[in-house]
Amino acid sequence: MFLTNLPLWVAGILLVALPTLLAMAGPILVRRRVRLERLSNNNEVAGFKFATIGVLYAVLLAFAVVVVWEKFSDAEDEVAQEAGAVATIYRLLIGVEGPPAAALREDLSAYVHAAIAEDWSAMAHGRSSPVATHALDHLYGDVLAFHPTDQRGAALFAETLHQLDTLTEARRARLAKASGVVPGVVWLVLFGGAAVTIGLTFFFGSENLHAQALMTGALALLICSGLLVIAVIDHPFTGTVKVQPEALGAVLEDFAGGGAEKH
Repeated sequence: MFLTNLPLWVAGILLVALPTLLAMAGPILVRRRVRLERLSNNNEVAGFKFATIGVLYAVLLAFAVVVVWEKFSDAEDEVAQEAGAVATIYRLLIGVEGPPAAALREDLSAYVHAAIAEDWSAMAHGRSSPVATHALDHLYGDVLAFHPTDQRGAALFAETLHQLDTLTEARRARLAKASGVVPGVVWLVLFGGAAVTIGLTFFFGSENLHAQALMTGALALLICSGLLVIAVIDHPFTGTVKVQPEALGAVLEDFAGGGAEKH
């Protein structure tokens, strides 16, 4: 969705401020064409229908907000899981002696650098980075080329493979979420439902027109704010509000500082 790539304040103006102002103008424009008496006659029936539609739309909007928020939170957890697997592999390599350990550490650092520099920019466009994928494939190849000669080495090899699988699964999970979780048809229902719900308030007959306009504006503000939340965090790795590779960056700092050896 194009709103995802806009600065938050611009998206807020387009999706919240302008629709709210237009919604507040709606009752005033309707009142100029339809007399108060005619609108008041429909208040009872219109109120019942509005309550039904309002509840249905509120449930749909709340469900969409919860779903995208959970996916955003899951994306953060998956990045943390990936970073944890990288750190664990690095520490396991302390038990590997000789040139293979140095080569594997270099491969691991290369993958983390590629993930931060390449994967994140690619995920902003809903794709994955071939550079990061190649770095991960190279890491797998070097791990599988390692042949332990004793029971201790075999245990380290098995756990390293397990952590490498965890890393790969976490990366796949974050790549899957990069393209967003709300289908186009749901967006259509969300925006269409917002227009219908807000538009129904134009046809109530209240003697205090300004109060009716303010109530319509308050309703529009709440609905549009919910839509803004969904639009902003639907793509967890795109836009102003996004998941950052801070956990992976912290692991790189640990590598540079020799954190593994200190432990």
